[in-house]
Amino acid sequence: MSAVSVPGAELHAPAPIAAAVAAIRAQCALVPEVAIILGTGLGGLAQAMTVEASIPYDRIPGFPLSTVESHSGRLLLGTLGTRRVVAMQGRFHRYEGYSLQQVTFPVRVLRALGAGTLVVSNACGGMNPLWAPGDLMLIADHINLLGDNPLIGPNDASLGPRFPDMSAPYDAGLREIARTVARERAMTLREGVYVAVQGPNLETRAEYRMLRAMGADVVGMSTVPEVIVAVHGGMRVLGCSIITDQCLPDALEEASLDRILAIAAKAEPHLTALVQGVLERL
Repeated sequence: MSAVSVPGAELHAPAPIAAAVAAIRAQCALVPEVAIILGTGLGGLAQAMTVEASIPYDRIPGFPLSTVESHSGRLLLGTLGTRRVVAMQGRFHRYEGYSLQQVTFPVRVLRALGAGTLVVSNACGGMNPLWAPGDLMLIADHINLLGDNPLIGPNDASLGPRFPDMSAPYDAGLREIARTVARERAMTLREGVYVAVQGPNLETRAEYRMLRAMGADVVGMSTVPEVIVAVHGGMRVLGCSIITDQCLPDALEEASLDRILAIAAKAEPHLTALVQGVLERL
């Protein structure tokens, strides 16, 4: 595969990252090629893995704890198809009260474990009127409206450059592979812009109009911080969203968490097939 895995990267990592890596290595020696972050309602992708180790977050130094009921809070190491992978079954959000440095700390650890590619998934609200709940969207670009950035503060040059370039945060080659997989499997795969907001409340009609006018196709409360840190660390990134509800201001319905999770669960096999297809071609 073209991404470079760095099995010795933890030797040069700052102490908190090295401590987390050591705790993981004590449970499993597998060196992952690909890291996967599984979002709301998407943890079932892990069922397609051959799991060698399942480590609760509370056993990994420095990892926050998931407070969202749809996030399991475990780190899985094993294989998906022919690739060695590490998967976060549950992620963290700014709205849980964590700083973006805490939210993205696991990405630093995944990189230090050896992963050179990051696959991020999420559930999101769709603002493009031509798309429907249950559609998959390939993330082509993003807008950060979190009011914060995980790279604020002193820069550690061992982790990445002071001013990382973000002209193409979502790898063009990986996106092309994903489009090819979708065509071969006759899957609907949209492509567009993801905007990240703080939450935890959903948006007003006026806010949806504003976000759509800014150029966003979908809206969510995650993903962007992890992608920024992954790019900072030199990782290739593939992002995919499941559209779980339509956020059309002139036809807006009250959101239902149960319905959102049900739509995510129904679309999840398609996401699993897409990710597996991409990994087979790396």
